[in-house]
Amino acid sequence: MRKWLPFSLMTASLLSIWLLLTESLTPGAVILGLAVAFGAQRALMALAPPRVRFRHLRVAFDLAAVVLREVVRSNWAVAWIVLRPGGTERVSGFVRIPLDMRAPYGLTALACIITATPGTLWVEYDTSDNTMLLHVLDLIDEEEWVRIIKDRYERRLMEIFG
Repeated sequence: MRKWLPFSLMTASLLSIWLLLTESLTPGAVILGLAVAFGAQRALMALAPPRVRFRHLRVAFDLAAVVLREVVRSNWAVAWIVLRPGGTERVSGFVRIPLDMRAPYGLTALACIITATPGTLWVEYDTSDNTMLLHVLDLIDEEEWVRIIKDRYERRLMEIFG
């Protein structure tokens, strides 16, 4: 038997956000919000996302701390690159990074982490050879970037998502 609201937390969250954005608690706003939230929930069911196997909560907290520290550090570094006078010696470039991880949620989390970190951008993922293309604002050493992605992020994400 199929569950009537398989993504009930998402549905409730969407309804809450809808009501906050419309800034009214009229019956019409509630009914329309329920329709939108229920429709989004049904659309997500059609996508049939794979089940999450989330393990090692401590590693997830460690990863969150590493990401937070890296985002703050990268913000300062990018601000320094952009704001310093005569900063034309910067060389940006692309790095192809081989990945060991194949878990879809792990790859998604890695893409979010990299893109949220100033100065880096996930450009492409090649499924045939399991590599990602990374753009770096201030590229000095390609091998260092491979080590950063694999040791700092991928290893922890593989522990979390198995």
